[in-house]
Amino acid sequence: MKRLTALLLLAMFTVGTLSACNTVKGAGQDVQKVGEKMEDGANNTGGTTTRP
Repeated sequence: MKRLTALLLLAMFTVGTLSACNTVKGAGQDVQKVGEKMEDGANNTGGTTTRP
């Protein structure tokens, strides 16, 4: 019984890990797009000045 339980837990963990790959990839792409928009906005301000 312990062996069956361990195999079921391992199978569930494996499926969960494999399905998370697409989710993490999609989240990474979303974060990258947000970063690009922020960079574009910063570039459109005409530059920055340093404070003394």
